[in-house]
Amino acid sequence: MICNQWEVVVVPFPFSEKPAIKRRPAVVLTCEKFNRSGHTVLAMITTQFHREWPSDMVIEDYESAGLKLPCVVRLKLFTLDNRLILKTVGHLSTKDTAKVRASLNLYLP
Repeated sequence: MICNQWEVVVVPFPFSEKPAIKRRPAVVLTCEKFNRSGHTVLAMITTQFHREWPSDMVIEDYESAGLKLPCVVRLKLFTLDNRLILKTVGHLSTKDTAKVRASLNLYLP
Protein backbone atom coordinates (compact mmCIF):
# COMPACT_ATOMS: atom_id res chain seq x y z
CA MET A 1 0.00 0.00 0.00
CA ILE A 2 1.36 3.42 -0.97
CA CYS A 3 0.32 6.16 1.44
CA ASN A 4 0.36 9.93 1.49
CA GLN A 5 2.28 11.98 4.01
CA TRP A 6 0.39 12.58 7.31
CA GLU A 7 -2.02 9.67 6.83
CA VAL A 8 -2.64 7.53 9.88
CA VAL A 9 -2.22 3.84 9.16
CA VAL A 10 -2.33 0.57 11.06
CA VAL A 11 0.87 -1.47 11.05
CA PRO A 12 2.43 -4.41 12.88
CA PHE A 13 4.53 -2.26 15.25
CA PRO A 14 7.72 -3.72 16.75
CA PHE A 15 8.45 -2.93 20.39
CA SER A 16 12.02 -2.11 21.42
CA GLU A 17 11.56 -3.21 25.03
CA LYS A 18 10.14 -6.69 24.34
CA PRO A 19 10.08 -9.22 21.50
CA ALA A 20 6.46 -8.69 20.45
CA ILE A 21 4.52 -7.17 17.59
CA LYS A 22 1.04 -5.64 17.81
CA ARG A 23 -1.19 -3.83 15.36
CA ARG A 24 -0.85 -0.15 16.17
CA PRO A 25 -1.52 3.19 14.52
CA ALA A 26 1.35 5.18 13.06
CA VAL A 27 1.64 8.39 11.08
CA VAL A 28 3.29 8.49 7.65
CA LEU A 29 6.20 10.96 7.65
CA THR A 30 7.54 10.55 4.11
CA CYS A 31 5.90 11.85 0.95
CA GLU A 32 4.25 9.66 -1.67
CA LYS A 33 7.25 10.03 -4.01
CA PHE A 34 9.52 8.41 -1.40
CA ASN A 35 6.90 5.82 -0.46
CA ARG A 36 6.72 4.62 -4.07
CA SER A 37 10.22 3.17 -3.52
CA GLY A 38 8.57 0.34 -1.57
CA HIS A 39 9.15 1.61 1.96
CA THR A 40 7.59 4.25 4.21
CA VAL A 41 9.00 6.10 7.24
CA LEU A 42 6.52 6.26 10.11
CA ALA A 43 6.20 7.52 13.67
CA MET A 44 4.46 5.67 16.47
CA ILE A 45 1.06 6.76 17.78
CA THR A 46 0.29 5.74 21.36
CA THR A 47 -2.11 6.32 24.24
CA GLN A 48 0.75 5.91 26.72
CA PHE A 49 0.65 9.39 28.25
CA HIS A 50 2.18 8.14 31.53
CA ARG A 51 5.51 7.28 29.84
CA GLU A 52 6.20 10.66 28.34
CA TRP A 53 8.95 11.20 25.75
CA PRO A 54 10.41 14.66 25.03
CA SER A 55 8.90 14.62 21.54
CA ASP A 56 5.34 13.58 22.43
CA MET A 57 2.70 15.65 20.63
CA VAL A 58 -0.95 15.32 21.60
CA ILE A 59 -3.22 14.71 18.61
CA GLU A 60 -5.96 17.27 19.18
CA ASP A 61 -8.23 16.14 16.35
CA TYR A 62 -7.94 12.42 17.01
CA GLU A 63 -11.25 11.63 15.31
CA SER A 64 -10.05 12.99 11.94
CA ALA A 65 -6.95 10.87 12.42
CA GLY A 66 -9.24 7.82 12.65
CA LEU A 67 -8.46 7.21 16.31
CA LYS A 68 -10.97 6.23 18.98
CA LEU A 69 -9.10 7.73 21.95
CA PRO A 70 -6.83 10.69 22.62
CA CYS A 71 -3.28 9.78 21.55
CA VAL A 72 0.17 11.23 21.04
CA VAL A 73 2.57 11.05 18.13
CA ARG A 74 5.84 9.74 19.55
CA LEU A 75 9.07 10.06 17.59
CA LYS A 76 9.78 6.35 17.68
CA LEU A 77 10.59 6.32 14.00
CA PHE A 78 10.82 3.27 11.79
CA THR A 79 10.90 2.30 8.14
CA LEU A 80 8.45 -0.36 7.03
CA ASP A 81 7.94 -2.30 3.81
CA ASN A 82 4.73 -0.98 2.22
CA ARG A 83 3.36 -4.51 1.99
CA LEU A 84 3.12 -4.55 5.79
CA ILE A 85 0.86 -1.50 6.02
CA LEU A 86 -2.51 -3.00 6.88
CA LYS A 87 -4.89 -0.08 6.27
CA THR A 88 -5.36 3.69 6.32
CA VAL A 89 -7.68 4.96 9.07
CA GLY A 90 -7.44 8.75 8.84
CA HIS A 91 -5.30 11.83 8.33
CA LEU A 92 -3.69 14.30 10.74
CA SER A 93 -5.36 17.71 10.82
CA THR A 94 -3.46 20.78 9.62
CA LYS A 95 -2.84 21.86 13.21
CA ASP A 96 -1.60 18.42 14.28
CA THR A 97 0.59 18.18 11.18
CA ALA A 98 2.19 21.52 12.05
CA LYS A 99 3.01 20.26 15.57
CA VAL A 100 4.66 17.10 14.22
CA ARG A 101 6.66 19.13 11.66
CA ALA A 102 7.86 21.48 14.42
CA SER A 103 8.92 18.58 16.61
CA LEU A 104 10.79 16.93 13.74
CA ASN A 105 12.60 20.22 13.05
CA LEU A 106 13.47 20.59 16.73
CA TYR A 107 14.78 17.06 17.30
CA LEU A 108 16.08 16.26 13.79
CA PRO A 109 17.43 19.61 12.50
